[in-house]
Amino acid sequence: MMTRSQQGRTNRLTRPSIAVAAAVAVTAGVVAAAPDAKTAAVAGPKLSLIAASTSVTLDSWKEEPGVYLDLGTYLTSEKGAFEFKVTRKSYKDPVVASQIIRNGKETTTKALPAGLVKDFTGLPDFMEVSVVDAAGKPVLKKTENFCPNNASGRVRPDAPANSKYPQSCPVNPFTLGSVWGVENGWAANTYAGYYSAPVQLAAGTYTAKVSVTKKYRDLFGIANKPQSVKVTVRERSWEGQEGGSGGAAAKVASSSPHAGHAGHQAAADPAPSGHAGHGAPARTDAPAAATTGAGSTFNVGHGPYPPAPPALPWALKKQAGKGAFGAQGFSAARVGDRAGQTDGSRQAPGAQPNAKRPTGKAAVPNVPKPDLRSLPAYGITVSDGYEDVPGKDYLAFSANVWNAGPAKLVVDGFRSPGKELMDAYQYFYDAKGKQVGYTPTGTMEWDPRPGHEHWHFTDFASYRLLKADKKETVRSGKEAFCLANTDAVDYTVKNANWHPGNTDLSTACGQENSISVREVLDIGSGDTYTQDLPGQSFDITDLPNGTYYIQVLANPENRLKETNHKNNSALRKVVLGGKKGARTVKVPAHHLVNAN
Repeated sequence: MMTRSQQGRTNRLTRPSIAVAAAVAVTAGVVAAAPDAKTAAVAGPKLSLIAASTSVTLDSWKEEPGVYLDLGTYLTSEKGAFEFKVTRKSYKDPVVASQIIRNGKETTTKALPAGLVKDFTGLPDFMEVSVVDAAGKPVLKKTENFCPNNASGRVRPDAPANSKYPQSCPVNPFTLGSVWGVENGWAANTYAGYYSAPVQLAAGTYTAKVSVTKKYRDLFGIANKPQSVKVTVRERSWEGQEGGSGGAAAKVASSSPHAGHAGHQAAADPAPSGHAGHGAPARTDAPAAATTGAGSTFNVGHGPYPPAPPALPWALKKQAGKGAFGAQGFSAARVGDRAGQTDGSRQAPGAQPNAKRPTGKAAVPNVPKPDLRSLPAYGITVSDGYEDVPGKDYLAFSANVWNAGPAKLVVDGFRSPGKELMDAYQYFYDAKGKQVGYTPTGTMEWDPRPGHEHWHFTDFASYRLLKADKKETVRSGKEAFCLANTDAVDYTVKNANWHPGNTDLSTACGQENSISVREVLDIGSGDTYTQDLPGQSFDITDLPNGTYYIQVLANPENRLKETNHKNNSALRKVVLGGKKGARTVKVPAHHLVNAN
């Protein structure tokens, strides 16, 4: 059992930040001018770069050097949505991206240049940022990737109340398909958020110029109208910072039962690439002004990746006539989760189980069923046994099981009075969503360990280390899970849900005194677990050096009813080396996916 001190140690190393920038008013004159005749001729929506304010204040923390360069610039989409479909046929094939242009009932597909998009994290090198100091001396020039799904809000009150697009761009290296989009009449933050590395800027005043790079201006018909933002960098210290979303609040959050799937997540790489989630420690919680309470909860809990950036904490609204910001200016709307605003927590409500356990004869009707599939293991490293089991070598890894549909996986657990285990049932639905059958499918058990403290569905997946001849040599002790939709694996499959409900552990899995629980794995999404503790990871202390395979096996006992049981296994080749106490691992590329 992991002690609270051990859990705290790991959370300090790996828990991503949920700090949120303060909301600022949007001033007049920051909206880019309309494109000229040349750019207007390009098919597609009208895109503009805007700045939420002419000035921002950024914090540089003594305990965590570097400044996160969120300058409050946004890309707006008018006269249609800025939409993309991004896919790959297999891991042997490159990523292919196409722009989807909708004009009434007519839909046009425009392929992006081959090789422009290499992964699913967004459009690479979309933005260019240059910074000069107070004397006009250049101190920084860099490009930023752009995720069209980045936290956003409306720019006019008659825009659609909700964006239909997913909340973030997937960074799992084994993602198969994604959908990106800026909704018509909405704005998407151009900053790469938690997937961007901090920059080194001393305390002082600067001027930043932000622009869309030429290749994308030409490709999408965006006017060349850079935005200028005055930047004040102030140095602060965590000491004495008890308010806001960090400080004492952050310490409480890191010790929450829902802070992590096992309280242990792989280290996150701040670089905005398909390999994000491996390498340097993740951005640490830091104090921040309590503005909207926007928490970046998507993808918190199971996987090794940081969450989506915080939502835009205000809706940009045009004001009629002259106001505080001049004729037809912009002002900050009131905060809160209501029509057209996404500034509240992204935490979705938990799916509710049936009021009581099913009665009558169990039946598996002839209706669509889920298709559970395994992704190859990733985030593979060698670790010691910590203070739990000193002198040991372990092979740690992350594993994902996802649902390719066409039906979601729904499992309810029901507790008999006085019983420690819940009885689990899988439910089936017809095309209209009506429940038409159920079948018993094992049990759920309460995991009391700090960092868990929720109900696990047993026998959902198993992990095995196979020898070169692919015969089992070591098995992980981890086979029981709380299901959550942590990763968007393929949102192009039939019936994919772009807005799944339970995206972290606070939205599912129940409490110790729960009488019933519902756990759901939605279509297109997967659940990542990081196996880095003794009992979860593989004990390789006495294994000979050589080639092995990590097997991720979904539904190992075939208790769950699926459309296909033949695609439940995935293998990842690894090569062990070194000596006892200093073991090494090499992870060859898996076809075109070169991520450990």
